[in-house]
Amino acid sequence: MLDNPISEASGDERPQGRGAGGQRHDWSVEEARAIYELPFNDLLFRAQTVHRRAFDPNTVQKCQLLSIKTGGCAEDCSYCSQSSRYDTGLKASKLMAIDEVVKGARAAKANGATRYCMGAAWREPKQRDMQAVTAMVREVKAMGLETCMTLGMLSNEDVAELKGAGLDYYNHNVDTSERFYPEVITTRTFADRLETLARVREAGIKVCSGGILGLGETPADRVDMLVTLANLPEHPESVPINMLMAIEGTPLEGAAKVDGIAFVRAIALARIMMPTSYVRLSAGRSEMSDELQALCFFAGANSIFCGDQLLTADNPGEDADAALFAKLGLKAETSGTSGRMA
Repeated sequence: MLDNPISEASGDERPQGRGAGGQRHDWSVEEARAIYELPFNDLLFRAQTVHRRAFDPNTVQKCQLLSIKTGGCAEDCSYCSQSSRYDTGLKASKLMAIDEVVKGARAAKANGATRYCMGAAWREPKQRDMQAVTAMVREVKAMGLETCMTLGMLSNEDVAELKGAGLDYYNHNVDTSERFYPEVITTRTFADRLETLARVREAGIKVCSGGILGLGETPADRVDMLVTLANLPEHPESVPINMLMAIEGTPLEGAAKVDGIAFVRAIALARIMMPTSYVRLSAGRSEMSDELQALCFFAGANSIFCGDQLLTADNPGEDADAALFAKLGLKAETSGTSGRMA
């Protein structure tokens, strides 16, 4: 048996520091790096074993993401086409009308999505916009869909309004490691992001938080980012892992592509350290082969964004996803819990 924190036979975590569902919140960077660097077959075996303890391995959650307010953002995120600081050819738009958002949610539900995610390119929402935003949450939730919002940083008042509207999830990615973060974003700090996550969690809203691979970070930064998430007082219920889609006009337009095996390693580590979280393949799927996506699912990814658009980036679309699911024998989750093991 190899000397590492995961039992080769069971794929289970060590007993110390466990919470509900085998969760731990005391991971050291050293043990996380040791797992990340395991021989690839061993790593995948352990990730898949952990995955099967909490989820049906052949069920994938389908979410859809809509940009409800595009462009004109004051932040300087080096990867983002929506920053007002970069010339990417993207026109800023106003907040969408509520009926247009509902129309999109209805189509998403018809295509098998169980969660509808709405994103606005803001540093933080203005109070004048919160009435429309909370109305969107109520209308979409009334359709039987899980609701998720990503609006930037939130005040206590913003969180209270979203909670009152019945918001299920709030997305706020940490993006990368605390060490590397200032190389990517200077207009808000890593601590600012954690503070927003803490406010959301304290209010009883579920957390969606992950990061982006391909920003120029090192493998150690990827591990550190996942350790940060795994050591939160409660694991994010959803952990989106994005592959950078280099946008012309942004500082990262010439960034080197992430190695596919390295990407799968990050998925596997997320699954092992956060065993009951949904691990989502997010941006970048349009540039992944079927084989790479299949490896990601085997490593523990069990959620995707469906549709042909992710905010301002391309996504594979329903026909491509249907063909992939058929090829791999996967089925879509039919509710927010149908993919979980009893």
